Amino acid sequence: MLTNTFCHIPGIGYTTERSLWAEGCLDWETYLGNPEAFHVGSPGTEAVVRAVKNSRTKFHKGEYQYFQRKLGMSEAWRAWPEFRSSCVYLDIETNGGQSGDSITTIGLYDGNEFQCLVKGQDLANFRDIISKYSMMVTFFGASFDIPMLQKLFRDVTFDQIHLDLCPTLRRLGLRGGLKKIEKQLGISRVEEAEGLSGLDAIRLWHAYSRRGDEKALETLIAYNREDVINLETLAEYAYNQLREATLGAPLPI
Repeated sequence: MLTNTFCHIPGIGYTTERSLWAEGCLDWETYLGNPEAFHVGSPGTEAVVRAVKNSRTKFHKGEYQYFQRKLGMSEAWRAWPEFRSSCVYLDIETNGGQSGDSITTIGLYDGNEFQCLVKGQDLANFRDIISKYSMMVTFFGASFDIPMLQKLFRDVTFDQIHLDLCPTLRRLGLRGGLKKIEKQLGISRVEEAEGLSGLDAIRLWHAYSRRGDEKALETLIAYNREDVINLETLAEYAYNQLREATLGAPLPI
């Protein structure tokens, strides 16, 4: 979907983008092949040619920061397939506090492997791990997870393309918390984590940190694992639904 996108170009909005598609200009290469054949409105052909060429160059070089700035939060979903191989699904748990030091675990899933960083053990490894990714997917992360992580890791630049599934799924009529939406879509959790909530995550952490209950930590990690692994399923659902709604019909591939 990213290479079919034109609304990130200054002066081109959703209406002009849809008009381009209707004219048969389905992607960047089609436009560059014969730019004079398509109507781009106020920006003018010359400016749009430069912008499309620049977008193509940035994409081939993997300069994800460009698309993070140009797409913003609302259209980040368009870049998910292209950056999926360098995407991390992220979720934190806390002890209930609001400071960066309140973070107890950071769950990270790359589509193949899950790892959970634990306070007092290896949270500091987050700096190196997050730097490897071009895109991140969260649920309510723009309002909670990322601000909390910024408090703890003030030296980290969070410049990845950020797909926050909470407002993204709301566009599709799915409201409520992560667990509620999972149930609506028939997404299940392992028995160990079924029925647990954020409050349970706080309780489990206290059981581990105050009483040394290793079983409580195992359950907390299992809960965190389900949070991040299910984000991939939700990201795929959101992308497919929004792509169809945006295009009106699938583009030829």
